[in-house]
Amino acid sequence: MATEATEATTKFQSPDFRPVPSPPDFHPEIVVSAHDGLRFWQFMIAGSIAGSVEHMGMFPVDTVKTHMQALGSCPIKSVGVRQALRSILKSEGPAGFYRGIGAMGLGAGPAHAVYFTVYENSKKFFSGGDPNNSIAHAVSGVCATVASDAVFTPMDMVKQRLQLSNNPYKGVLDCIKRVLRDEGFKAFYASYRTTVLMNAPFTAVHFSTYEAAKRVLMEVSPESVNDEQWIVHATAGAAAGASAALVTTPLDVVKTQLQCQGVCGCDRFKSGSIGDVIRTILQKDGYRGLMRGWVPRMLFHAPAAAICWSTYEALKSFFQDLNGGGSSSSNNVT
Repeated sequence: MATEATEATTKFQSPDFRPVPSPPDFHPEIVVSAHDGLRFWQFMIAGSIAGSVEHMGMFPVDTVKTHMQALGSCPIKSVGVRQALRSILKSEGPAGFYRGIGAMGLGAGPAHAVYFTVYENSKKFFSGGDPNNSIAHAVSGVCATVASDAVFTPMDMVKQRLQLSNNPYKGVLDCIKRVLRDEGFKAFYASYRTTVLMNAPFTAVHFSTYEAAKRVLMEVSPESVNDEQWIVHATAGAAAGASAALVTTPLDVVKTQLQCQGVCGCDRFKSGSIGDVIRTILQKDGYRGLMRGWVPRMLFHAPAAAICWSTYEALKSFFQDLNGGGSSSSNNVT
């Protein structure tokens, strides 16, 4: 019996009995852990901090963009970035770049907590265990933006109205009270449909570009991924933010128009439909009016996305280490 067992072992060690090779697209080094080993509340905290840091840090650029997009007698007449900067500095000084930042602070944290939590859970659900599934990343991004926009849109409307020079509001609470009294609750969501229509393709482009760029950067220099991980996330985030911002600028102009209507001489729209707003923009400024603010929008979203993603991934790594999974998840593709 011992002799037979030895012969059997020798046979299976023969070159004729080699294991079946893995398919070309099989990557055993890529481990997809459930939720990256994080808990629900940890995703929320990471997303909330990342979103707040992103929007607060880039707020002055967002103010310039709002001034350029809000057509009417209140904002500046020219589409140039330099003219926008001079107009804000002349009317209110450096403080003018930070008007409405309180509303941003109140809205960005909760909205991004929802945003990243929905994204991570949707990505796990739709990816089917494939970390390179770009369609799953895009669909997850759309789900995330629909949910987060429901939280962020009211404060975004308050923020944009406060950003306009010579607006009639004393602050965030005064704006909320006056809008409720004069226009009703629906005014806070006047741009929600446009925001979703804008952010759905924005987020699809953003997330699919981010995940693809991150994967390419990791493959280019896999030996330095751990040492330079923040550079990978920042670079991929910047590329994703700039691409998505450029593609969706026309709808962002429409959104600004709907949120600022009736303030400082800006046009008021009876139906609030996207078509009416686009026709008004075309009549006043032609097709170039639909691209107003594209430069500051790209200047905002490229570094903002880099800040947001690098902060978010850093916090994810922190929580993974805290949960005792840092060593196993440091090389994961998420």
